[in-house]
Amino acid sequence: MSEKKLKTQIVNVSTLLQYANLTIPPYQRPYKWTPKNVNQLIDDVFTHRKKPAYRLGTIVIHEDLAGNLNIVDGQQRTITLVLITRAILYEKGNNVKDPELKKLLESLNVKIIDPEFKSDISIANIQDNYREIERRIAAMDEETILFLFTKCEFIQFILDDITEAFQFFDSQNARGKDLEPHDLLKAFHLREFSEMDEYAKTQVVNSWESIHTSELTNLFGEYLFRIKGWSKGSSSRYFTKDHVELFKGINIEKIENYPYTELIRIAHFYIDRYNSSYERKIDQHQTNYPFQLDQTIINGRRFFEMITHYKSVLDSLFITLQTKSNLIQDTAQHIFHTINTYEAKNRTGDRYVRTLFDCTIIYYMDKFGDKEISKAIEKIFIWAYSLRLNYQTLQLASVDNYVVEESNLFKTIRDANNPSEVLTVYFNTIERVKSTKTNEIENIFKKLRYYDK
Repeated sequence: MSEKKLKTQIVNVSTLLQYANLTIPPYQRPYKWTPKNVNQLIDDVFTHRKKPAYRLGTIVIHEDLAGNLNIVDGQQRTITLVLITRAILYEKGNNVKDPELKKLLESLNVKIIDPEFKSDISIANIQDNYREIERRIAAMDEETILFLFTKCEFIQFILDDITEAFQFFDSQNARGKDLEPHDLLKAFHLREFSEMDEYAKTQVVNSWESIHTSELTNLFGEYLFRIKGWSKGSSSRYFTKDHVELFKGINIEKIENYPYTELIRIAHFYIDRYNSSYERKIDQHQTNYPFQLDQTIINGRRFFEMITHYKSVLDSLFITLQTKSNLIQDTAQHIFHTINTYEAKNRTGDRYVRTLFDCTIIYYMDKFGDKEISKAIEKIFIWAYSLRLNYQTLQLASVDNYVVEESNLFKTIRDANNPSEVLTVYFNTIERVKSTKTNEIENIFKKLRYYDK
């Protein structure tokens, strides 16, 4: 990285907040700090206020061609400092005696950044945190306030290349605990947007942010990561920052014209052309990109569309299967009823097995739809819940090892050309049940003749 593109310096809080062109770009995630985070920051200021200086961390900024200073990393602290400053100006600004602090506050009052927030999440957190800040600054004397603005500092990195700014952002956060893996993926895929797709960026960000963080964590960690990993025969226990590469693919406009990319290009550009043609104004029909869990990911807009697609699948699939009686037969319905209601369904090990079952159903239907779905549910149930009956105590490691080292039905589904290749897989019968409180599960095994007792 050239020195021309990277400018590094130490800046204090007062300097940072008075940058004329400092902005929080629309692609940033919502403001999610809570009063707990705010109190920790203020406590740190109080604790270190007798020191010559106190380092608050790093801030990464992208300076665009228009001269705007877009915060790439550090927005949570920056917004919190803006709130603290606003509260100080409102509560104490007219009563300051120290000449240096008085002059500083007068300058801040004129020059402090005034970001706009459209996210309901950001607005709610700002309101909660500001109330907490009002309580805390009542105990701040002028010496502490001056320390905050002049001695609390950031290591500031300014880059004029957006790609390098995000790469720097990734490297800074890969070692920390501040961001979830899906946050890093969001940053990566936003910078992978093509120029043609820039119009869709705000809509994509709003759609992503409408999904709660816990839901994204669950979608990636419990389902997408494990399905993609297990289908490749890889251990897939916990989704961390070390695994984000699994959800990075190709930049459709920059990748070489390799033979394997031809079908991807055709699908990508044909879908867009089909949806934008004038006939769609007549028939009002739109078609979605045909996503598959084990396909090559197209970076940028398609990644966000893919996540929205599988979030919708996860939200509706099992409800549809269990409520549409014409879709699945009696035994499959009974299986769902049993795994939803049996006594021990909420034990840790049982929840792991249920996730295994759900992931396999999702992967099967992702490939074959609802063809032979009742038989598939029976087969997948036997495969997944055999593990439950064969163990007295189950840990995630046991489930992971079962898939990777003993019996990988995901690979069978991946390699199959039709459902029969999955439905005819042979499984051993259960000879002795080691689990407890699973009588209803055992009864289904007996009915399907997979229990020798």
